[in-house]
Amino acid sequence: MADLLGDQASGLRRLFGQERVRIVTFTAASAGVGRSVVVANLAAALARQGKDVLIIDENADARIAALFGCVARHDLAEVIDRKLRLGDVLMPLATGVRLLPAARAVQGLAKLGAAKRDALLDDIAAMDRPADVILVDASSAHPLGFSPLALAADETVMVVAPTSSAITGTYSLIKKVSMGFAHRRFRLLINKARGIDEAEAIHANIAHVTFSRGVAQTDYAGYVPLDEHLCQAERRCQPVPTLFPDAPSAIAFRQLAGELLHWPAPAGDTGGFEHFVQQLIHLSQRIDRCVIHTR
Repeated sequence: MADLLGDQASGLRRLFGQERVRIVTFTAASAGVGRSVVVANLAAALARQGKDVLIIDENADARIAALFGCVARHDLAEVIDRKLRLGDVLMPLATGVRLLPAARAVQGLAKLGAAKRDALLDDIAAMDRPADVILVDASSAHPLGFSPLALAADETVMVVAPTSSAITGTYSLIKKVSMGFAHRRFRLLINKARGIDEAEAIHANIAHVTFSRGVAQTDYAGYVPLDEHLCQAERRCQPVPTLFPDAPSAIAFRQLAGELLHWPAPAGDTGGFEHFVQQLIHLSQRIDRCVIHTR
């Protein structure tokens, strides 16, 4: 069986033309911490390092597209319903960055029938060009309480703002997900920090509580400083690494991009993007919302 799985994984790598895709989901305990801004600018930083990036956006407000000065007109749901092809929904945002809007699709996965499931997986397997990195912007308002996109990915990064409500909410969500799904490893990215000392102190505080109570392991992913250049870039609908490459936040995104590419791969070879989608469908159809909401 191990040899069979290994052959299948190798076949998928050949199909995609490269080594397995790195898939990282960014989530948060609540809206307003800057999660979408982080994803968009990290994608731009990765692209400037020569990587092909695919962003999967679970948010109905289409914020990611807007941050690149674009408008998202379609959704992966239209591919599932056989109204459009996958290539019609994939949006080029910038050189090396594409977007897959998927808010409506993810909401409907819980009721996805076998025929549509198989057709979706066939579409994924037939993608003309793979990504080196897939960044997922998971909604903090998922009706299940925690997006299955975060459970299916290689890495789950919690974006935390330096406020007491954001810190408390982050710990509470990590505890619920850990208890409900035995998902016990997260990375913390501190956004809008006033300096490295504040960012490291926030991570140390959350890490101490989660570890001492046997809840989870929380690794430090870094921080993005509070930076007016980032606000100016957002107003001009351009990523800060492109518009202000020497700004403090742009430097932080470049550093995060470089480190992300060297994060250890998960144990075993899971087969990359197709396996991720399979897991996403499986989890969406089996998550009990009471597990999250009642703990």
